[in-house]
Amino acid sequence: MTSKPACLRRSLGTKLTSLKPASSARVVSMMFEALPDRKAIGPKPRCAFLIAALAVSTLAAAEPEPGLAATETTELVTKAIAYEHGEGVRKDQKLAAELYCQAARDGDTNGMFGLGWMYANGRGVAHDEAIAASLFARAARLGHAQARDMVRFVGEDQGIVLECMLPAQPDTVEAATVASADPINDLPPDKKRIAQLVVQAAPGYSIDPRLALAIVTTESNFQPDARSPKDARGVMQLIATTATRFSVKNRLDAKENIRGGLAYLRWLLAYYEGQVALAVAAYNAGEAAVDHYRGIPPYRETRDYVRRVLRLYPSERHPYDPRTVEPSPVVSRPTDSSQ
Repeated sequence: MTSKPACLRRSLGTKLTSLKPASSARVVSMMFEALPDRKAIGPKPRCAFLIAALAVSTLAAAEPEPGLAATETTELVTKAIAYEHGEGVRKDQKLAAELYCQAARDGDTNGMFGLGWMYANGRGVAHDEAIAASLFARAARLGHAQARDMVRFVGEDQGIVLECMLPAQPDTVEAATVASADPINDLPPDKKRIAQLVVQAAPGYSIDPRLALAIVTTESNFQPDARSPKDARGVMQLIATTATRFSVKNRLDAKENIRGGLAYLRWLLAYYEGQVALAVAAYNAGEAAVDHYRGIPPYRETRDYVRRVLRLYPSERHPYDPRTVEPSPVVSRPTDSSQ
C-alpha cells in the first residue's frame, strides 16, 4: 500500500478583510497552503505532481453564475476558511470543521472538500485519511474537479458518513409518519387515501415507497388539488411540460398525477445513477439546472427542498435501471486515455 502524499496543505491568497461570500473559484484558491520547507522534509516529487494537478484543475474550473456567490452554503465555507486560518476572526479550527460540515450536509461540494482537507491534515479534527477519502469521493461524485483529483491520491470512498452530515432527526408529524413502520397509519383519512395510492403505485416504477412518500409530503402534503405559484399541480406537483412529457392529461387526477410523477422520478434516478440528492434536486429545479451547476443548484428553494426530502428519506443511493436513459454528464466518468 502506498503512503499518502505529505503535502496536503493549503495556501491562502490575499487576506480576507470581511466574511463576504466568495465565488467558487475564490473558495478553491483559498484552499491551498504553502508547502513545508523542502530542506526540512526532503524532496517530494509526488507532492509536486499533486500540486500541479490541482493547480491545472483549478485553472480549468469555470466561473459560476452570479447567483452562486450569494448562496448560504458558500457563506458557510467562506466563514470556515476564515476561522481555519484566523483571517479577520480569532483562529478556531474546530469551529471551521463544524462550518465545513454544516455546508457539506447542505450539499456544498466546497464544504466537503474543505472538511476533507482538514481530516487529511488533522486540522481541528483527528487525522483520518479514511474520512478524508470518503469526503473527497462524495464531492467528486457531485462534480467537484479538485476532489476528483484528490481521490487518485487518497484512495477510494470508504463509505464513511460523519454524524454531523446526517439529516436532522424528523421533527414533524409528516416526517415521523414517513419514517414509521407503517408510514401511512397515522394520517387523516383524506391524506391516507392519497398515501395508499402512492404506496401501491411506487413499486410498479421501481421506486421505494418511502422516497415517493417523502417527495409527495414535501410537494403537496397529500393534497390532490394543490397548485403552486408556478402552476405546478396535483399530488406530485407536475408542471405542464413535465405532464406532457410523461403522458399526464389531467394533473388534478390523483392517480394520473402520481403515475406521471413516479415516471419522472424513475427517469431522474436513472439519469443520475441512483444519486438521490441529485435526482431530488432535479425534481424540484429540473435536470437542466442540475447539469448546468454540476450538482445541486444554488437556489435557496431547491437546497431547502433537498434538505426536507432527505430528512424524510436519509439515503444517498437508490436502485435504478441503467437501461432507462444515458447518464447525466454530471455523473458520467471520462474514459482514461492511458488505458
